Amino acid sequence: MPEESENEMAIAIKYDKEKDQAPRVVAKGLKFKAERIREIARQYNVPIMKNVPLANALYRIDVGQEIPEDLYDAVAEVLNFVYALQREEQAKEEARKKKP
Repeated sequence: MPEESENEMAIAIKYDKEKDQAPRVVAKGLKFKAERIREIARQYNVPIMKNVPLANALYRIDVGQEIPEDLYDAVAEVLNFVYALQREEQAKEEARKKKP
């Protein structure tokens, strides 16, 4: 797979600690499909992060498959980014609720 620019490729990953042993690829696409994946992510307030080398590596994985061990560290960085955003959003929401 030749390298694509960050605007031409999108990979969606999901990790459910209760069900999965590792994160898995749930969608991937190039060009039009990539833009559609990003549109859906924005629609559902799913964070979007650009990481072209990781996207190129994940593109080789079939949809539905768990990521391989050699990508755990890179994917963990993405998940930590997402979890930090979620914690920040929760803190903002709690602060809003406390205001009279």
